[in-house]
Amino acid sequence: MKTRPGIKIALAASFVILCWAYSPIGIHIGLEAYEPGHLALMRFLIASTFMAGVAGVMRISLPRLKDLPLLAVLGFFAVSLHHIALNNGQQGVSAGASSVLAQSTPLFSTLLAHFVFKDRVNGWQWTCVLCGLLGTAVVVTGDRGFGELDAHGLLILLAALSWSLYFALQKHHAHRYDGLTMVCYTIWSGTALLLVYAPGLWNEAQNASASVNLAVLILGIFPSALAYLAWAYVLAQSNVSRASISLYLIPPTALLMASLVLSERPSAMVIAGAAIVLTSVLALHLEPSKATVPANKI
Repeated sequence: MKTRPGIKIALAASFVILCWAYSPIGIHIGLEAYEPGHLALMRFLIASTFMAGVAGVMRISLPRLKDLPLLAVLGFFAVSLHHIALNNGQQGVSAGASSVLAQSTPLFSTLLAHFVFKDRVNGWQWTCVLCGLLGTAVVVTGDRGFGELDAHGLLILLAALSWSLYFALQKHHAHRYDGLTMVCYTIWSGTALLLVYAPGLWNEAQNASASVNLAVLILGIFPSALAYLAWAYVLAQSNVSRASISLYLIPPTALLMASLVLSERPSAMVIAGAAIVLTSVLALHLEPSKATVPANKI
């Protein structure tokens, strides 16, 4: 009986890892029929509808009028900018490499902590950041062949930076609402900003194959909605720092899934770069006076 809670937590964490590892694969499939902006909007229309059902059941509170600008900014960084950059970036970056580059978020969080929020960053943290950025450079230059620098990889890094900005703002204002309420309004506000891509979306949805639309449906429900609920359960039932370590299993899981689903074969440089990035962010996370590591994704 004592082991059951641990098994539930492990299953929930495994579910989260699989969902978020699927995200770049789902994006890759979705881009076969959707433009990047249309894909982002379709994904979050689905997620918004799903979270509306959850919000109705959980009876979340209404936002205060003075918080609407903040929620719009959170939605812009977490949903709009993040996913537009991610989708455009994946037009020229493999799904596996994209997952590795997206995991660089803690590196940018540390830089923001120092340059924007004036937090102290020690020598160990600077070493981790510099090594991690070196690893991202190896992934970007090695994804399409040695020395072939592709600007699409820089867009994935922009998506990671956007997520870091969201996390920093959310961290400083999280006391205003509970986690579920905050993520609901973040998703809804971000989706509202994506409505600029509405023209032409219905035609693309009609012309897309059933398999592509299924992949987008899964993308909207699982990585963008159910995974959050599962992750909230993991964080509520276990130590945050210990639980966050499990997120570093996402890139290798994504690389494996991409090889099985998309027949991708990561180059030796991508694997080497992934090892450098993951080792750096893990060392940054485990350092005693650690920089805070983002604990969830939308």
